[in-house]
Amino acid sequence: MNVYTTDKIRNVVLLGHAGSGKTSLVEAMAYLAGMTGRMGTVADGNTISDYDKEEIKRNISIHTSLVPIPWGDVKVNILDTPGSFDFVGEVEEAASVADAAIIVVSGKAGVQTGTKRAWEICEKYKLPRIFFVTEMDIDNASYRQVVADLQELYGKKIAPFHLPIRENEQFVGYVNVVQQTAKRWNDKGTVDKFDVPDYSKDNLELCREALLESVAETSEEFMERYFEGDEFSEDEIRQALRVNVGDGSIVPVLMGSNTLARGMYTLMADIVKYLPSPDKRKVAGINTVNNEVFNADYDFAKAKSAYVFKTIVDPYIGKYSLIKVNSGVLKADDVLYNYHRECEEKTGHLYVLRGNKTEEVTELHAGDIGALAKLQKTLTTDTLSAKNNPIAYIRTQMPKPYVSMRYKAKNKGDEDKISQALQKVLMEDLTLLNVNDAENGQTLLYGMGDQHLEVVVNTLAEKYKVEIELSKPKVAFRETLRKKSDVEYKYKKQSGGHGQYGHVKMTFEPSGEDEAYVFEQCVVGGAVPKNYFPAVEKGIAESVKSGPLAAYPVIGVKAVLYDGSYHPVDSSEMAFKVAAAQAFKKGFMEASPVLLEPISTLKVVVPDEYTGDIMGDLNKRRGRVMGMNPVGNGNTEVVADIPNLELYGYNTQLRSMTSGSGTFSYEFARYEQAPEEVAKKQIEERASELVNIEE
Repeated sequence: MNVYTTDKIRNVVLLGHAGSGKTSLVEAMAYLAGMTGRMGTVADGNTISDYDKEEIKRNISIHTSLVPIPWGDVKVNILDTPGSFDFVGEVEEAASVADAAIIVVSGKAGVQTGTKRAWEICEKYKLPRIFFVTEMDIDNASYRQVVADLQELYGKKIAPFHLPIRENEQFVGYVNVVQQTAKRWNDKGTVDKFDVPDYSKDNLELCREALLESVAETSEEFMERYFEGDEFSEDEIRQALRVNVGDGSIVPVLMGSNTLARGMYTLMADIVKYLPSPDKRKVAGINTVNNEVFNADYDFAKAKSAYVFKTIVDPYIGKYSLIKVNSGVLKADDVLYNYHRECEEKTGHLYVLRGNKTEEVTELHAGDIGALAKLQKTLTTDTLSAKNNPIAYIRTQMPKPYVSMRYKAKNKGDEDKISQALQKVLMEDLTLLNVNDAENGQTLLYGMGDQHLEVVVNTLAEKYKVEIELSKPKVAFRETLRKKSDVEYKYKKQSGGHGQYGHVKMTFEPSGEDEAYVFEQCVVGGAVPKNYFPAVEKGIAESVKSGPLAAYPVIGVKAVLYDGSYHPVDSSEMAFKVAAAQAFKKGFMEASPVLLEPISTLKVVVPDEYTGDIMGDLNKRRGRVMGMNPVGNGNTEVVADIPNLELYGYNTQLRSMTSGSGTFSYEFARYEQAPEEVAKKQIEERASELVNIEE
């Protein structure tokens, strides 16, 4: 591939609801640009950007794909992102290095939750954007409805640049609002001009008036001319639109058909015309030597620096670090410094990726996106720069995963292989978390949703040839007591020679503390010698690790040794430890033991219309709603206390209730006494654990 200078680059992220047509749009763009001889389809599994076996099997995008498309003398780096909410981490990575966005909307399905999410991501990263309405060849697609819904959501800044023309229920052409001309596609793939149909004239007038209003607002001179009734020339309109689209005050709406490759030519032309090249954008890092701001601003003349926004790890082709050059010009065999890892990395060859294919280039200019192979220590969100000018860019904040499943190896002896494979998968995906829960004897995998975790399981089997099983995670209950008990236990054992003798009298009661236990002694007269006190405490310390009620850890117990006896020959530390442990078991069960369940504070953010459904569902899950806070954009945050036991499966239910628009987070708050039916079930389920402990 050719080397492109900064002003000849456009970095565009494709966003939108799952199934809206992002991947097939890339196919149509690539086909029109002459990159392919025929368009692939998602259904056939032969598209440029969906090449992973899981993507082909599921007919969805799972990973962000980079597809550079040459258009005239410009290179358009298309970042095709997944629409499924489970893979939002891929979207965040792509948006963090994009300079603009195309939000893809299905003309048939209309504005969906993913459309609104896409807008929010553009707002977060301050990306200029264009809406592209697909599936206009389908009979019940409604461009007018999509535009109306977008204008209702986002106001006058939504500006349709084109209007569809249908004849005999066929999508045959469009009206260009800026030029006020109608165009019809012909058999050669080009367009023929013709008169604007009568039925489009009223709509054209409305759209044109809205455009002119926006143009007038770009300068006082234009505003005066607008009020005086002057006509703006096409060049003046386009120049004003370039400013307006670039600063986000106008969002064009275009449309077409991916399957017929219609509308892509104007889309590509408008990407080049209206969306900014990297040198029109700002980016800054910190010079780690003097802590001063380094305004990189995609300036090729400044010291070289690059940001690693994504990592691809493949067991066959190795590791690729995807980078955006933030300043300078990167060349093959450059030596760059990684401030975060305190190491130097040799770049070796430079690549651009096209789906799963790599193409070597001699250099990458500021603002361009490419890949480096086999960097030793560099990870996603790291910065690479010259050692004499070490820079650190702000790391992309990734969403935290809250959906967890317990996992274990299907085949014994695979644990080490699984650990190594998971390490590589986690290197690629920062929204996955592997947690060793030693307390409950389980390993947990956290992800963004059930589908996310299923994909991980399949990836491990397919790529790394190791199999894991997912199951419902155990919840960390606790045991405590509510009353006081007074017990004694005499441990006496004779087996020839020295015997074993330990005798304790103890009380057990609630301590009112969060610690497992508090140990005190008030022995008088040397009934139990002082040198055995540590052994008694050790017996308690070991016992509270697994309580006698349901083998859960014990908290909030005060143990007091007040009397006992000893044998001058047979007593030992071991004997007193056993006596204390048995006394604890007996005393605990006599002091009204109860199970405590973990309670978390749950925060659910949903559109206002769903708050009633959310609260109803939380009540069914034994949740207590503590408050509701408006958070803007028509959303409300519902805050509730909920038992951890009831959080299992909540993600699926929330998405179902809110059409995918709800999000949630939680954190541990405290322990509370579990209801009788919950405690009874836990005790029954844990009976085998108690048997194992006794054995």
